[in-house]
Amino acid sequence: MKLDFIPLDKLAVSKANMRYAKRPPDVSDILPTVRARGILVPLIVRPQPGPEDAEGHVPEAFEIVAGSRRFHAARIVADEAAQAEPVPCAILDAGDDAAAIEASLIENLARLDPDEVTQWETFTRLVKEGRRPEDIAATFGLPELTVKRVLALGNLLPRIRQMYAREEIDRTTVRHLTLASKSQQRAWLALADDPDAYLPTGHQLKPWLFGGQSIAVRHALFDLAASGLVTIADLFGEDSYFADTDAFWTAQDAAVEARRAEYLDAGWADAVIVPVSEHFHSWEYEKAAKRKGGRVYIDVRASGEVVFHEGYLSRREARRATASDGDAAAQPKPSRPEVSGPMQVYIDLHRHAAARAALLAHPGVALRLMVAHAIAGSHLWSVRAEPQSARNDETRESVETAQGETVFDERRRAVLGLLGFSPDEPTVVEGSVEGADGDPLAALFWRLLDLPDAAVMDVIAVIMGESLAAGSAAVEAVGLHIGLDMADWWQADPAFFELVRDREVLAALVADVAGEAVAAANAREKGKTLKRIVADHLDGANGREKRERWVPKWMAFPPAAYTARGGVGTVRAHALAEAARVSATPPEPPAAPAAVARPDHDPAPASEAAEPVPLAA
Repeated sequence: MKLDFIPLDKLAVSKANMRYAKRPPDVSDILPTVRARGILVPLIVRPQPGPEDAEGHVPEAFEIVAGSRRFHAARIVADEAAQAEPVPCAILDAGDDAAAIEASLIENLARLDPDEVTQWETFTRLVKEGRRPEDIAATFGLPELTVKRVLALGNLLPRIRQMYAREEIDRTTVRHLTLASKSQQRAWLALADDPDAYLPTGHQLKPWLFGGQSIAVRHALFDLAASGLVTIADLFGEDSYFADTDAFWTAQDAAVEARRAEYLDAGWADAVIVPVSEHFHSWEYEKAAKRKGGRVYIDVRASGEVVFHEGYLSRREARRATASDGDAAAQPKPSRPEVSGPMQVYIDLHRHAAARAALLAHPGVALRLMVAHAIAGSHLWSVRAEPQSARNDETRESVETAQGETVFDERRRAVLGLLGFSPDEPTVVEGSVEGADGDPLAALFWRLLDLPDAAVMDVIAVIMGESLAAGSAAVEAVGLHIGLDMADWWQADPAFFELVRDREVLAALVADVAGEAVAAANAREKGKTLKRIVADHLDGANGREKRERWVPKWMAFPPAAYTARGGVGTVRAHALAEAARVSATPPEPPAAPAAVARPDHDPAPASEAAEPVPLAA
């Protein structure tokens, strides 16, 4: 072959070209590059045979064996500029169709698109030469966002780029690593160097970066700017995530409660929050309008997304409502109610005033009525069971099989039977008497009136346990007052050891279980080894002395921390409980003043004259 520049009007696409077609090919991807730099890779051509002219010479013309798309792009640019420039060509020998076909196929198949790391190296050199991303995009016919994504790889540590270039990690892993800080990238590389460590890659990498869960910013119901929460955007410019998932859920839960209040103010019968641990299945419900008692179900998902399902009733409630409508339609409509609306309000308020005054003399009845409200709820009462939700499957399984959960569930089943609830009810709170007609709250109240005080107190203990918020100061106050010893209810399990990953904390746990000498001797060991030392001491295995009834400081009553870094939720809750106890302690009564004689006609003080209020029914 020889190289030469040939005018466009002397070139035509050969039928031996694998891209030969009557229609021009799509050249939109290479056209910007040809406009900016012309044709840089020579076309492969061969002399085109043709008839001789009057002087016996064959006019000079060439057919394109490889390079059809570059040729068409050059023609478009020439038409735009109204000026045709010669294009570089590599000229084959004439006549060998087989060689021409092979050249066309090889030229197309041998082309290999550069990987992102190679592109990054090239684009970086261009940026150093003064090219802007938009200039690079125009030159190579790429979207500007694509160029910025490639340049973003420069924020990765060089060794990670090398691993990607050697195909040791895939594109998804690299993309997620662009979310990582430099320290996280170094930690990830340390895991890659440790043959005994688990190395998160692909889609498993994102939960590792965010400590177990990644929540996209797009799911937030609250004002992101006003919240002040820190977000992390991947360097490809598409996704952003919350750095602190606990802070997100605090803000998201508040926003959900605000939306719930808005629905209630708008006249909906109720707005039910479906927690992360449960799911809203539309096939278990039927549509119902607001005026027919339809509810709003607020479906909170583990991803952070919240879906609002407006106007639904359970199938049982919908059937009851339909039956009631049918009965009403079959009956003749009364001409006029006996009592007007204002009169009914007058009657209701006076009866309410009398009933609550009479309850003062019957605290046992009031107690049962309060329990019925706590279980069944009303438009004034809203009590929900603690969902005990965890985004970690191992944590959920650990709690479900714990001794405390087993004992509580056994008592809960007994209370369900005591109240006449279905044994399939997951909780006593929000339950209803099975097969009861009329108002469920009233039916439950009648049932409670038949129970002795001891049974009612069992019911109260269960519904209070179900509605006791996990991680709250109330839990701390209860544990401190009762003198709760966690060693009676908990022992270390695999889920616990899986969640302990901080080396400083692991060293402190070794010192707590095995003593300072053992901790000092193993200070440089890997986390996996430290966990095994703690587990061996708790089990009395591998020749280590058994440590009985050990509980980490975080779980004890009162709790404590192992480091000065803070961030222990139970310690914060304990501080709140202690502060509340101090503020609730009554001050010392002042010294009694000297007695002063009263005239005989002075009336006795009200405190002396008033009858004591009875406390029993």
